[in-house]
Amino acid sequence: MMTVQEIEAACDAQQPPNFTRHMLQTPELTERAVFYPLGFPAEVRTNSEMILDQFALLWSMFEKRFDTKTIVAEVQVVETESTECPPAPVYHYMPPALTAVADANNFCFADFSQGRTRIVVSTAALRYPLYLRQFFLECAAGGHIATNYVTPVHAGCVVLEERGVLLCGDSGAGKSSLSYACARAGWSYVSDDASYLLNGGSKRIVIGDCHKVRLRPSAAELFPEIGRMEITPRAEGKPSIEVPTATMAHVTRRESAHVDYVVFLNRNAAGAPQLVPYRRDVARHYMRQVLFGWPESLAAQHQAIDRMLAAEVFEMRYHCMDWAVDRLQQLVREGR
Repeated sequence: MMTVQEIEAACDAQQPPNFTRHMLQTPELTERAVFYPLGFPAEVRTNSEMILDQFALLWSMFEKRFDTKTIVAEVQVVETESTECPPAPVYHYMPPALTAVADANNFCFADFSQGRTRIVVSTAALRYPLYLRQFFLECAAGGHIATNYVTPVHAGCVVLEERGVLLCGDSGAGKSSLSYACARAGWSYVSDDASYLLNGGSKRIVIGDCHKVRLRPSAAELFPEIGRMEITPRAEGKPSIEVPTATMAHVTRRESAHVDYVVFLNRNAAGAPQLVPYRRDVARHYMRQVLFGWPESLAAQHQAIDRMLAAEVFEMRYHCMDWAVDRLQQLVREGR
């Protein structure tokens, strides 16, 4: 803050100070780019080209598919002396807004009713791209999409002969591995463990990120071709192998699918492998538990789930991956 004497001196020198920006304001956002995460338009405004580079890694492979209101993400990078990775943020949802606060220089505020996300990250966070993408940049548009336009489901999705199969289950049930195994066997690949039901309409349409698949390192025992790939630790500490599907000639990608079957995976069940009808009430609660929003958005998502569960719902009890792929193929081709 300038003293009175300093202001007098500046005025006497015909160089009056410029106070158009308050000292607490973050830097001006001079860099801009438009991306289409999952096909939805999103404009990024930032003061750092490095931020645009990180968003490009996340979203540049998607093309525009939906004519929705453009999501605006403002990302301001502030200078700090620290070089250490910031802590994981703490999240709070106060409808219709979400906050994520790691520390005084790394935080996020997303207003889902306005379609705008404001993010402040430090130069220290820029040194850790995995942290930056997972904890801040991925949610710049994801929360808006997941509350306004789609219903997120913890499930993989694959397609054979124009019939989609949604693979549900707890972590470790084998959603990603089975999705990839199906892709290796000639199915089209939509997603590994994060699928999104389009809200509205009368069809059961799922979209996903068909451009990558994340597998646990133990999956190399099933798929030798990934054994030579680099292990990428997730920010929360889980090791994984992230495979860009564009580099794998045997994988046919597909951005969306109509779901004909919902299959809950259980690879720890005792007894002989089998595919049996499953309870829709359990399936409904499983899908609802991850949702957040306001009454109107939740009502639309509950309708999407009910529409999805008009498909046939099964439980697959299995131990062998090859058996599971063959059994799914039989289900699609014979309807049983």
